[in-house]
Order: sequence, then structure tokens, then C-alpha cells
Amino acid sequence: MLHVIVSEAETPSASKYLQQLCKHFAHKVPSTWSTEAGAVEFPFGHCEMQAADDRLSIRCSTPDEGNLPRLQGVIDSHIATFAFREKLQLQWRRETA
Repeated sequence: MLHVIVSEAETPSASKYLQQLCKHFAHKVPSTWSTEAGAVEFPFGHCEMQAADDRLSIRCSTPDEGNLPRLQGVIDSHIATFAFREKLQLQWRRETA
């Protein structure tokens, strides 16, 4: 069973942040991206990102529920760094896999 958290944020820089996140993570873990979609394979879970117009959507999944806070924390801390001018904060919610 997969445990899933999702978040969406309105930002005119959705594609920019998606690419920054994926490029940054690619230094340590497998990551792929385009201007509209990205995926990151952490040892503790998987994140998929979509950028459309002014919306950034993120879906993180893991077979171990205990890794959800870690996934959320990694994404939140990096968004805070990259989107510091906007003070962008993600609102996460659980989703059924």
C-alpha cells in the first residue's frame, strides 16, 4: 500500500520552481524534469510535480507511512529556500493511493 500526500500552490513561477527543485535534487538522487513535469526518486519515497500556468502541484508517495513527514519536510524546506521572495508555503493533505 502506498501512502500519499499532495499539495498545490498558486505561483506565477510554478515551472521555475519545479525545475529548480528537480535540478537541485538531481545532484544526489535520480531526477527527471521538463518545464511542465518532474519526478524525484528519494531513497525514502517518490515525488511527482506538475506545473501548469500559475499552479504547482506536488504528489509524494511512499510504502512506509513513517516517511511522509520526511518527504514533506524535504520539499517544504527547499520550496522555502527557492521561493523566499514569495514566502510560498505548501498546504499538504493526505490522499488515498
